[in-house]
Amino acid sequence: MSSQNRSKRSSRSRSSISTSISSSGSSTKIAQLLLLIGIAVASCLPGSEGFQRFSEQPKYTEVNPAEDTLLTCKVIDKRGTCSWQKDNKPVGIYTKKYEWASRMPTSDNGNVLHLDLHPPPVQLGGDCSLWIRSATLDFDDGLWECQVTASDFTTQDALTSQPVRLVVRVAPQRPRLEYEAVHVPPGHNITADAGALATVKCISHYGNPPATLKWFLGDQEISPIHPQMNATEPDNPRTWSATSVVQVSAMRERHGDILRCAAYHESYTAKSVVVEARLDVKYAPSIRLIGSPEIDLEEDKDALVLRCVADANPPASIVWRRAGRSEIASLQETLQLRPVGRRDAGLYTCQAQNSVGTSEQLSVQLDVKYPPKIISAGPDRLTTAPLFSPAAFECLADGNPLPSFKWVQRMAHGSKYVERGSESRLVIDNVTYEYQGEYECRATSYINGQERVAISDPVSLQVVGAPQVLRLHPSLHTVSVKRGEAASLTMVVCADPRPQRVAWEWGSLRLEAGSGIDRFRADDMQPDTREDCYLSTLHILHADEHDSRPYYLVVENERGTDRHAIHLIVEGTFAEPYEMSYLMGVAGGCMAAILLLVCLCIYAIKSKRCCFKGSTGYKSSDKDSEKADLKSRSDSTSGPQGDSIYTTPAGFHHHQQQQQQQQQQQHAAAAAAAALHAASQHPQQQYPGHGSPEAMKVRMAAMILQPPTRV
Repeated sequence: MSSQNRSKRSSRSRSSISTSISSSGSSTKIAQLLLLIGIAVASCLPGSEGFQRFSEQPKYTEVNPAEDTLLTCKVIDKRGTCSWQKDNKPVGIYTKKYEWASRMPTSDNGNVLHLDLHPPPVQLGGDCSLWIRSATLDFDDGLWECQVTASDFTTQDALTSQPVRLVVRVAPQRPRLEYEAVHVPPGHNITADAGALATVKCISHYGNPPATLKWFLGDQEISPIHPQMNATEPDNPRTWSATSVVQVSAMRERHGDILRCAAYHESYTAKSVVVEARLDVKYAPSIRLIGSPEIDLEEDKDALVLRCVADANPPASIVWRRAGRSEIASLQETLQLRPVGRRDAGLYTCQAQNSVGTSEQLSVQLDVKYPPKIISAGPDRLTTAPLFSPAAFECLADGNPLPSFKWVQRMAHGSKYVERGSESRLVIDNVTYEYQGEYECRATSYINGQERVAISDPVSLQVVGAPQVLRLHPSLHTVSVKRGEAASLTMVVCADPRPQRVAWEWGSLRLEAGSGIDRFRADDMQPDTREDCYLSTLHILHADEHDSRPYYLVVENERGTDRHAIHLIVEGTFAEPYEMSYLMGVAGGCMAAILLLVCLCIYAIKSKRCCFKGSTGYKSSDKDSEKADLKSRSDSTSGPQGDSIYTTPAGFHHHQQQQQQQQQQQHAAAAAAAALHAASQHPQQQYPGHGSPEAMKVRMAAMILQPPTRV
């Protein structure tokens, strides 16, 4: 009956092919012309003298029934004719069944020219790939080969690809289990005594290709005793049966396990079909715990479901107990705690018993985690500490696991925090204004890798005392500008109570806040973002090399004073305060001292010669001239100095100290003049045998000499 159907279908195919050839007879000549032109062009292309060779051969392919598939075959330097064979029989080119994959020639109006020629036309471009339309098991399943005839009868470069199988898929039947040659319906048991070997067979029928069988015992894949066996079905040789056999040890631990056979096939809707049976092994109870927590359980968030599964036949009864308590926790297989609380923490045990015997006890330790909670932070909400005194805060918190602590200071007017300590107790040995502000205690723990943080209410530290100019990083206390640019020197001062006097000092100058002089202007204090802190700024216009020096900010309140320097560097000058003008002054002073020393030596030599003549040569008019000289020098020191002395002041009374020093110099000059006058009245007593009042004049002059000054 099957052969008759094939004969009828073959007759119909030949009839349709004949009809196609007759209908396309008008285009045959055009196609042949195009074919000749293509061959001529191909022969002129570079490399046309090379041998034909495959660039891509057909591969194993599977296709669902009634779907199209492509068998790929590509040839380099193809000059022969392509053809295909199936099961060692040539295959013709038929519209809507077997078609070339290369693009067909088109006419001027865009219609495809169907070249129903026999033998098939030569494919241009070396693509001999074949489309198989509406694949069927009877006609298309088998071994396929791609062939190319030789370039000419002398070259002998004909090609034949390796046979590859085209499989038209057929979904196999649902697999079935057999135990001791008896079919085991799905969901039934495979009963065996403990210690025995249970041999189970899984069979899948009528599949193409054969189904792939795998065994699973529980959730674990197990291996069969030998590789899967595939054979063609006796009543349908194009389909296959698959058989796999497994042996399972009927151990007590495997009682109740599910033995599954899974058949995998691309034609299945879910790609696999599973059949299973339950192992029924008779033995004394053996228990296992399911649901033991593998992660931390958090209070009022997680639930605990523990199962005490007994492997026993006949079934066993379960008993749950909690250590330290006499009552039974549960008589069910499952122990549930929804949600868990810290009161549920403890050791839990389960035990199973049946008519065969009693199992061992299994235990699980339940540890319930809970996030930290601040109990107290203080000692008070507000703590006042004098400047440079110690202060301490204490934080108490509860949690499981025990939390770690961190004290942070919240900076004013912002979200920035500064860490001050990593213990529950924060001790500040030396309180400064930098520590003034609000503090938070943060207790931190980790549950399942997630951070849990508890933050206390803020506690405040109030600092009172003398002003303090903040000592920041040294780089922040140095300002560099270019010559001629304006410079702004800003420093931060903190004080509680508020500073009463603020001034900038450099050299012999002092500039109060809110005032200015020449190129210098000191701003009034401006509030800083920090509590009880202020900004003080000194502006210098048209900075030059004389401005490279330290500038001191001096602040005072009723509790004390403080001063600190900020350095200005004008580019192109010395970074240190020893400027060129100062160096020139020192050099000039040294030269003057050397010149004076030479003069003294010359004078000493001359005066020594005069001493041999006695003291009678000394005239009273010389004494008068000496007194007049000393008097003129004394008067010159009493007046204001021509140069400003740029030295670092000692404090707020620098101007008064300068006046006192000038008065002391005047008194010293007057005393020297008086001494010179007394010497003139008694020259023999004052200068016995050597020198003259001229030498006394030189000595007294050295007492009132002033060191060189710089501007």
